[in-house]
Amino acid sequence: MSDSPDIFAAGGVEAPIDPAPAAAQPYRVLARKYRPSSFAELIGQDAMVQTLGNAIKRDRLAHAFLMTGVRGVGKTSTARLIAKALNCVGEDGQGGPTIDPCGKCEPCRSIAEGSFIDVIEMDAASHTGVDDVREIIEAVRYSSVSARYKIYIIDEVHMLSKNAFNALLKTLEEPPAHVKFIFATTEVNKVPITVLSRCQRFDLKRIKADQLSAHFAHIVEKENVQAEQEALDLIAQAAEGSVRDGLSILDQAIAHADMEEGGDVKASQIREMLGLSDRSAVRRLFGLLLEADSQALLDAIDEQYSVGVEPLSLMNGLLSLCHQVTLYKVGRANDPTLSDEAKAQLGAWSEQLSFAVLHRLWQLLLRGYEEVQQAHMPREACDMALLRVLCAADMPDPGELAKMLSQGAAPASPTAGEVAPERSATPVHEASPAPVADIPAQITEPEYVEPQSPENPQTEQQVPENNLPQDFQGVINIIGGVSPILESILIADMRIISFSAPVIEYQSARPIAASDVKKITDALKDATGSLWTIKEGQGEAKPSISEQAQLDQDAATQAILDTPLVKAAFEAFPDAELLENETEQAPAESRPESRSSQA
Repeated sequence: MSDSPDIFAAGGVEAPIDPAPAAAQPYRVLARKYRPSSFAELIGQDAMVQTLGNAIKRDRLAHAFLMTGVRGVGKTSTARLIAKALNCVGEDGQGGPTIDPCGKCEPCRSIAEGSFIDVIEMDAASHTGVDDVREIIEAVRYSSVSARYKIYIIDEVHMLSKNAFNALLKTLEEPPAHVKFIFATTEVNKVPITVLSRCQRFDLKRIKADQLSAHFAHIVEKENVQAEQEALDLIAQAAEGSVRDGLSILDQAIAHADMEEGGDVKASQIREMLGLSDRSAVRRLFGLLLEADSQALLDAIDEQYSVGVEPLSLMNGLLSLCHQVTLYKVGRANDPTLSDEAKAQLGAWSEQLSFAVLHRLWQLLLRGYEEVQQAHMPREACDMALLRVLCAADMPDPGELAKMLSQGAAPASPTAGEVAPERSATPVHEASPAPVADIPAQITEPEYVEPQSPENPQTEQQVPENNLPQDFQGVINIIGGVSPILESILIADMRIISFSAPVIEYQSARPIAASDVKKITDALKDATGSLWTIKEGQGEAKPSISEQAQLDQDAATQAILDTPLVKAAFEAFPDAELLENETEQAPAESRPESRSSQA
């Protein structure tokens, strides 16, 4: 039965002028449509491509490869390209392994379509158990059906269980000659070291923003879509080094483009679609922070919020800008997407701001970012965080503040009269109960002394011009500030024969270690700047400080016992004892010049 016009006429229906079109093919997203089909199309991974190319040429192919890196940098694509490179037979069917597979032979076309029987892909996220690995172990014993190598591609390999990894170890270490393993993972730290040691590892890098931007420009040209260069730069920045992320955003941007204006992809639409802050707006906001203009700052935040910029994105933009200014200051400007105007502005800020101010700005903005991220009211948290930056960015650091206080100068508040002046009906200095200038005056007045003036001698401790102590007690005071143990040696164990600073001659009440004498000598040298000599000698020596205190106490006790009243008491009560007052301090503690009394 034929579809002739007579059939339509018999049914009273007019025959169609044109035949029905074939069923439309489903749309393929850009991330799949432009997946690399050869190593030449794989961008940003030149080191890995060179290594694989040399290994193929020299016939030094490993039996297992591990691809690691962030999402969307080409791990699975690279695994399929390796499968093509190893199994390509060329258009004439006589070729061997090559880094430039033809893409036209049966293995190349079948691998690209995912239907090649000898290239087995397994998702470890859904096949995590030891039974799944056992199937691989059983299958590797059989040779490939039609290919040169049987290749197992295991994606997200870190998701395998511990038992599954252990079951795979022996086969992974000594697989048959016709088997190759290719693993891909985003979390290589979760892969056991026993597996890593059996694989040749390749760390795929994030793709640079300028490379992504050029790649996207090439794709929109193929898609017959017009796109502003700034829009492509914004997409490249938002992709964060991931080709797949960038192509997904580009796909969305093309669909978002206004068809009435020719379907062009514009930067303003990208910002609106992604909620990104305008770079020029961020620079203007950064300038307002440096100028300490609170009213204009709040107005700029309101403007960005009204056009759809999220507070967290705004804080992130300011952090990125602060980082860029710092890089400019050290001569590491490396953002090719910046305009000439932006580069000039960043250069001016880098000359104007010191490293200390930039570091303080970074810390304040980073703290604000964390607060906005955790806040229940991000909009209000952003206002408060940036106002805090405005108030505190130009304050002196602790070192400068201490220096100003020591010089008796009042630290000026750079934003005291600038922070929201229109919102305060009373000036800042009138609202404060005490003037700011009075505070450092009160702090510094009691500390003002003139130690070098001969008309103002030190009265608390007489120290000669050469800074040497006048007596042995001065030596004890110096050592007491260094070590209580060394101080106790001087008090209890040294009987002084002669003292003439910086020479001390003594007899020991108890043996004194030579190392302790050296420590005392070194401490005195550090304190006075003079070289001391402490030596043991012969001759008449005074009691040690501790012995003298005990002699004084015994003499005082005997004086009490010699009084008539006490004698009469002992005669009346022969078994009585003279007890010391419990509230009295020990002799060493009661000395007015001991270390404790100097504290």
